[in-house]
Amino acid sequence: MAPAETLRPRLARIRSGSLLLGPAFVAAIAYVDPGNVASNISAGAQFGYLLVWVILAANLMAGLVQYLSAKLGLVTGQSLPEALRDRMPRSGRIAYWLQAELVAIATDLAEVVGGAIALYLLFDLPLLAGAVVTGVVSMGLLLVQDRSGQRPFERVVTGLLIVIAVGFLASLFVEPPSAAGALGGVLPRFDGAESVLIAAAMLGATVMPHAVYLHSGLARDRHGHTTGARLGTLLRVTRFDVGFAMLLAGAVNLGMLLLAATNLQGQEGVDSIEGAHAAVGEALGPGIALMFAIGLLASGLASTSVGAYAGSMIMQGLLRRKYPLLLRRLVTLMPALVVVAVGVDPSRALVVSQVVLSFGIPFALAPLVKLTSNRELMGGHVNHRVTTALAWLVAAVIIVLNVVLIYLTFAG
Repeated sequence: MAPAETLRPRLARIRSGSLLLGPAFVAAIAYVDPGNVASNISAGAQFGYLLVWVILAANLMAGLVQYLSAKLGLVTGQSLPEALRDRMPRSGRIAYWLQAELVAIATDLAEVVGGAIALYLLFDLPLLAGAVVTGVVSMGLLLVQDRSGQRPFERVVTGLLIVIAVGFLASLFVEPPSAAGALGGVLPRFDGAESVLIAAAMLGATVMPHAVYLHSGLARDRHGHTTGARLGTLLRVTRFDVGFAMLLAGAVNLGMLLLAATNLQGQEGVDSIEGAHAAVGEALGPGIALMFAIGLLASGLASTSVGAYAGSMIMQGLLRRKYPLLLRRLVTLMPALVVVAVGVDPSRALVVSQVVLSFGIPFALAPLVKLTSNRELMGGHVNHRVTTALAWLVAAVIIVLNVVLIYLTFAG
C-alpha cells in the first residue's frame, strides 16, 4: 500500500478521536481558578521552589479522580449526583444536596471575587461593580450552553483556558526560572507549619468537589450511554482527554508558582493577588502585569460559569428537579455579591472559600471511588484492584490534608 493510502486512515482515526475530546477541558477550569492563583502565588513568594512537588502530585491525583468521574458517567449513563440519588433515602439526598450547595456557593465566591479583582486591576472598577459584571458575563456563557449545546460551550471554555495559560505563562519567557531550583522542588518536603498550610491550600484549590460531580455528567451528556466496543473507545479517548487537560492545567499552576518563586520571593505585600500583580509589574514590566490580570479575569469568568453549571447538575441530579437557569445562577451568585458588598477583604474571602470547599471533598471523593469499584454497577469496567487502592490512597491523602488545612486555619 502506498504511504499516502496508509496514512489517510490513520489521520481519519486521529481526527475522529480528537472530535471526542473536550469535557475534561471544561472540568479543568476548576484547577486554574482564582483560588489556585492565590495559593500558588503565596507558595512561590514565601517558599520559592520548595512546593513544586505539591503541584505535580496534585495534578496526578486530580487526573485519576477526573478519569474515574468521567468513567462513571460513560459506563452507567448517570452523573455522580444521579447515582447517589438512586442509593440514598429522601432525607439523605436533601442533606447531601445542602452540603453540595454550600460547596457551590463557596466555589462561586472565590471565582466571582477573582473576576472582580481582575476588573479592578484592569479598569479600576470597584469590586462590587466588578462582581456584578463577572456574574452577568458568566450568565452569558451559561446561555451558550443552554441554547447552543455542550460543544459550543466547551469551545468557549477551552478558549478561555488557553487565555489563562498565556496570561500566567508569559512571564516565564521574560524571566526564566532557575532550572536547578525547580528540579530541587520536585523532592517532597516541608519547611514548618506554614508550608504545610499552603500545601494543603494548594491541594484543596486543585481537587475541587464540583469538578468531580460535573465531569461525570459532562462525559455522559457529550457521548451518551453506550456499550460494547464504542464504550471501550470512549474510555480510551477519555484518558487522553483527561491527560491533555490536566497537563495544561498543571503547566498553568506550575507557571504561577515559578513566576512567584522567581520574581516575588521575599517581597512584602505579595500575600494578596493585588499585591502580587503590583510586584509583577515592578519586576517584569506593565506588559506582563497586564497579561497576569487578563489571565486572572479569564480564570474568574470561566470558572464561575463552570461552577454554576456544576451546581445546576448537582441540584437536578440529587433533587430530580430542573430549575430555570437564571434562578440557578442567582442561588450561588447572590451570596458572593453580598460578601463583596459588605466589604469583606477579598484575600480573606478567598481563604474562607477554600476552607469551605475542604469540607465538601470527602463527600465527593469517597462515593466516587466506592461506586467505580462496584462490579455490579460498573460490570467489566470496574476499577482494577490497583486502581482502587490508588484511588483510596489519593482520597485519604486529600482528605487528611484538607483536615489539616481546616485545623491550621482556625488555629491561626
